[in-house]
Amino acid sequence: MGISMPTRAGAEGASPVLSTVPLGLHWPTIDPFLFVAHHLDRYPPGNANLGIDPGALGDRSLGADFELKDGWRMYHGTEVPGFPKHPHRGFETLTLASQGHIDHSDSMGAAARFGPGDAQWMTAGRGVVHSEMFPLVHSEQDNPTELIQIWLNLPAKHKMVAPYFTMLWAEQIPTVRFTDDAGRCTQVVAIVGTLDGTSPPTPPPHSWAAEAAHGVAVWRISMEPGAVWSLPPVAEEHGRVLYFYAGEKLAVAGTEVEVRTGMQLQPTSAVSLRNGASVSELLLLSGKPIDEPVARHGPFVMNTSAELHQAFMDYQRTGFGEWPWDCDDPVHPADQGRFARHADGRIDTP
Repeated sequence: MGISMPTRAGAEGASPVLSTVPLGLHWPTIDPFLFVAHHLDRYPPGNANLGIDPGALGDRSLGADFELKDGWRMYHGTEVPGFPKHPHRGFETLTLASQGHIDHSDSMGAAARFGPGDAQWMTAGRGVVHSEMFPLVHSEQDNPTELIQIWLNLPAKHKMVAPYFTMLWAEQIPTVRFTDDAGRCTQVVAIVGTLDGTSPPTPPPHSWAAEAAHGVAVWRISMEPGAVWSLPPVAEEHGRVLYFYAGEKLAVAGTEVEVRTGMQLQPTSAVSLRNGASVSELLLLSGKPIDEPVARHGPFVMNTSAELHQAFMDYQRTGFGEWPWDCDDPVHPADQGRFARHADGRIDTP
C-alpha cells in the first residue's frame, strides 16, 4: 500500500472529503501510488557549466541540500542542481515538468531533455540507475524550475521486468477544457486516464496503468478565478487523492480549503470544485489499489524485507549495469532542444 494519508478532516455526514493533509516538498498518497514530490526552485542565471558558480553556493550542505534558501535548493547536486546517478528497483517514476528543463541519463544508455508540459515515464523494474539534473540554460536571466514526480508501484509479478524509459511530449498529451455557466474555464491535462473520450499516450507495457480496468488517472487541473467544475466519480474500489498546490482558496464540495492541501476523496461521488479569486493548480491521482505488501527502503520498493535485502546486494554486486556517461551528473549542451535518445539508439523529438 502507499503512504497512508492522516485524517484531519472527518468523513462525517455525506462529505466526499475523507481526509486532508498539509503539503510540503513530499506529498503522501495512497495505493497504487507511493509518494509525490513537488519541486519548485527559482534558480539564478547559470554559469558556463549550466550550474551555479561555486562562490555563490555559500554554506550550503552540498550533496544533500534540501533547505529552501534564497528560493532554491541544490538537492544532491554540487554545481548543477538535481539528482546525480542513483538506483531504483521495483516501481515506476512519472515526472511532470512545468517550468525549466530536466536532463535525464540512465544505465540503459537512454538520455533526454524535457521541459514544460512534458512527462517522462520510467519503469525501474529489476534495476536501473539514472540521473535527473536541472540545467540552468539561461545565463542572462533566472531559471525557474518546477516539476512533480510521482512514484507508482509495480505489482509483484512485474517488479523484476526489464527497465523501460519513454517520453510523453506535451504535444501528445490531451487537454480538455470545460466552461461553466459564467464562461470561466477549467483545463484538465489528462496525462494518464481517459476524460471525455480523450486518448492519452500509452503507458509502459508492464505498468499498473497499462490495464484500463485499473483506472489509473493522473490529471493536472488548472482553474480560472471563480471557475466551477466537478470531478467525475470513479469505481467504488478505486482510491483518489486531489492535491491543491497553487492558488489561494478552493471550495471542495462546499467546504473551503487552503492552498497546499491534499485531500483523499470518496470515489463514487462527483465532487464539486469552486475556485477562489486567483488561478488554481491541482493534481488528481486515482486508481485501483494493487493491495500487496510493500517493503520499502530508500530507492527500492519490493514486497518483502528479503527482497529488499537482495536488491541492495544485487546493486552492490552489479551496479544494475554499466554507467555509460563520463560523470555522475551529465547535462546536455545549453542549446540542445527537447529530445529523447532511447536505449536502442532511436531518437525521439516532439
